[in-house]
Amino acid sequence: MRAAAAAVPGTSVGVVLVSHDTREELLGALASLAADTVSALHLDIVVVDTGSVDGTAHAVAAAWPEVRVLRLVNTGFARAANAGMRVTRGWAVVVANADVRFEPGAVAALVGALARDPALAAVGPAVRYPDGTLQASARRRPGTVTAVAHALLGRWLPENRWTVHYHGRDLDPDLPRDVDWLSGCALVFRRAAIEPLGGFDPGYFLYVEDVDLAERLRAAGWRLRYEPAARVRHRVGASTGQARWSSLRHHARSLNRYLAARMSGPVRMLRPLLPPVLLAWAVVTAVAERCGRGRSTTGERQHGGSDHDRRR
Repeated sequence: MRAAAAAVPGTSVGVVLVSHDTREELLGALASLAADTVSALHLDIVVVDTGSVDGTAHAVAAAWPEVRVLRLVNTGFARAANAGMRVTRGWAVVVANADVRFEPGAVAALVGALARDPALAAVGPAVRYPDGTLQASARRRPGTVTAVAHALLGRWLPENRWTVHYHGRDLDPDLPRDVDWLSGCALVFRRAAIEPLGGFDPGYFLYVEDVDLAERLRAAGWRLRYEPAARVRHRVGASTGQARWSSLRHHARSLNRYLAARMSGPVRMLRPLLPPVLLAWAVVTAVAERCGRGRSTTGERQHGGSDHDRRR
């Protein structure tokens, strides 16, 4: 497949699409890439199918025979994305969920921004829901107070100042900017930046792997960039909505891994409290959803109101 003309014409760029029982969503993502026909940029696309039972692999082979399919057992998003990155070619690699739709020129804009600034490790697009509403895909790293306030209030009072600050909704969404972390739903990486770090931490089954990798990249001296000239649409979680409680448990476990690894000094005394607190958070989140507070586990509103929770 080819994408719209980029700053590095004639080069190959890897594209990794991770899918789990999201056959129709995945076919839509591939169609959005194929629809971008004016290009000098070759896309080496690999679908990583993580144990799907909905015929995903056969459907891709039938509709897009030029697209490779890597079939794995379901060992989580991080391992799947890493496996896909290892088998693709190109100095840059796009990683995306199956429920993403790339608008014309999106991949080229991402790759172009990455090519223009050698200090960038990753670039993320402007991400919108299918109805055009902006998603908070380029965020600040929250401090302790902001993190707690967002966790307590974000679902019930989404316009509270801590959540707005964390989501970066106080910034102009039409201006490029450096960010602390980017949503893993769709972004492009520089291989030279991520390969020395081993890619995503495979210890994360689902959620937070993008936050962790962003922090490790910045610690290694790299920067991350939000590029609104690249635009994608994202349903937010076509896969995890099928198993809501399981996704909440995975998110709590990922938060536990992330936070525990960053506790130091006297704060480590609070380490035993993390699991019960996060379990309580998962239960409260599930109850809130039953009460009609339809939001994803990362605080995004759910597209379509009472529909299932989405991936990120």
